Amino acid sequence: MNNAIEKELSKSGVLLLKLNRPEVLNAMNRDLIVGLLETFNETVDDEAVRAIVLTGNGRGFCAGADLVDGGWPNEENLSAGQAAGKNMETAFNPLVKAITQSNKPVVTAINGIAAGGGVGLALCGDIVIAAKSAKFKLVFGPNLGIISDVGSSWFVPNLIGRARANGMGLLGDDISSEQAKDWGLIWDSVSDEELLPKSFEIAERLANGPIDGLKAIVKAHDNALSTSLNDQLDYEKDTQRVLLDKKEFKEGVSAFVGKRKPNFRDLS
Repeated sequence: MNNAIEKELSKSGVLLLKLNRPEVLNAMNRDLIVGLLETFNETVDDEAVRAIVLTGNGRGFCAGADLVDGGWPNEENLSAGQAAGKNMETAFNPLVKAITQSNKPVVTAINGIAAGGGVGLALCGDIVIAAKSAKFKLVFGPNLGIISDVGSSWFVPNLIGRARANGMGLLGDDISSEQAKDWGLIWDSVSDEELLPKSFEIAERLANGPIDGLKAIVKAHDNALSTSLNDQLDYEKDTQRVLLDKKEFKEGVSAFVGKRKPNFRDLS
């Protein structure tokens, strides 16, 4: 049994996932990565799950990769670099894709430290909320002489720009949750006591919404990062062509005309 991930599904369809290695600040070992990947893959076809909240147990969200007890087999006697490349290809990178490409809205609730690969994991969320005590720290370069991974080399510069990304990556300074919010790295910074209630409140709003359309919005924003305006206009056209024929849109229009609140949960 994999105990590195705790799961709890609410009656409203919000799946709470907790990284559960608090004794090492939820450092990512094989059990944690594989357990999280399997869980996200399972949610794809689980209609009971309409939104996901990801957070950490204990004093920290995630301290990055476990460099002491990773639990990754190395039967081929690969070098450190070769082994890391294999693990990234088979587990870490598929996890980032599984979260960012999930068909359910994902809220990441950052408690305490998010360091190294933990920054990338934190930023996988569609909406990222951090406690006032949270800190973001890219330690790859100054401490280890390697580049940022778990998607952080893409997330960080795209969210806050090259200058600030270079500052974080080259200096490895702590970035407070309030600074992260000011820079646009995250959506909101709230008190430690409010972190989970606020995250759940947002996740429930998303769970009650047209989740196919909501995820299409995230996908459109990601697409816009690597395309021209002309190409994005074509993307909008092609996407609207699909979404306007969905039951969610028809329910939204019907509710608007009928002056009632739409019900996106029970679409037959």
